Amino acid sequence: MSKPVSQLNVAVLAGGPGSEREVSLASGRGVAGALEGAVARVDLVDIAGPGFELPEGTDICFNVVHGTYGEDGTLQSELAERGVPFTGARAESSRIAFDKVLSKERFVAEGVTTPKSATILIKDAAEPPFGLPCVVKPPREGSSVGVHLVHTAEEWTAAIEDAGKYSEDILIEELIVGKELTVGVVGDQALPIVHIQPRSGFYDISNKYPWMTGDGGGSDYYCPADLPADVTAAIQAEAVKAHQSLGIEVYSRVDVLLSESDGAAHVLEVNTLPGMTETSLLPKAALADGKDYTALCVAIIEKSLELG
Repeated sequence: MSKPVSQLNVAVLAGGPGSEREVSLASGRGVAGALEGAVARVDLVDIAGPGFELPEGTDICFNVVHGTYGEDGTLQSELAERGVPFTGARAESSRIAFDKVLSKERFVAEGVTTPKSATILIKDAAEPPFGLPCVVKPPREGSSVGVHLVHTAEEWTAAIEDAGKYSEDILIEELIVGKELTVGVVGDQALPIVHIQPRSGFYDISNKYPWMTGDGGGSDYYCPADLPADVTAAIQAEAVKAHQSLGIEVYSRVDVLLSESDGAAHVLEVNTLPGMTETSLLPKAALADGKDYTALCVAIIEKSLELG
């Protein structure tokens, strides 16, 4: 497409049918607001699933449909079949990144440091495969939906029951104690690291989005993270390695735990459609790197169009 971004008609796709619908709509409102005046026309399109209609004359879709359908490769495949340009990762890399089991396989194969894990079926989950404590995760959900830190047999039973609402299989990880960090990657360049400090517990959905859950909670964020320069560089390099190991195009946000026991940066997952409200972590990191919210959104469009 030869037109400059300022002449494009952009449809911001948000909502979706998954558990992250409200977060997605918030991202959509934010992106639409950021692009107002930076593009020829911007339309916020609330989609519920396949077969949605786009405004006439749409040049590119800015996808912020987090979670199921929007982030797992399904929407990407549909847009590709329609011949409509869109932002972010393509279908195959989206599918792999969204599935924590497939991501783990790639991390291990490419030498990315990541917590030890096992995948088991709910029906076989009589006891943790490598003891307690551990982390229980549904493999194909985002925003920490269904994630539990398990320290006791009672917590194991409750975690399995909850995770079983989302899938028949579950990912079990060793519990790494340390600093929760996240690293934005745009192109193949790592942004400044964000240190996430939950006010209680771990970085679950109530601490990510207290405005949505009404559970209190919340987190404090420090960007750039207060880390030695050599540690910062090592973490950023590991984040880019994880991003590349999944074949992700355009941008992502890589979640990392910096172990307090051995100082290693353990990659948890890579988000191909991270939150995109003005106060979300990727925009925070971009701002620390000198790129405001609107400039970040424009850069994502430009890099996406380079893919053809």
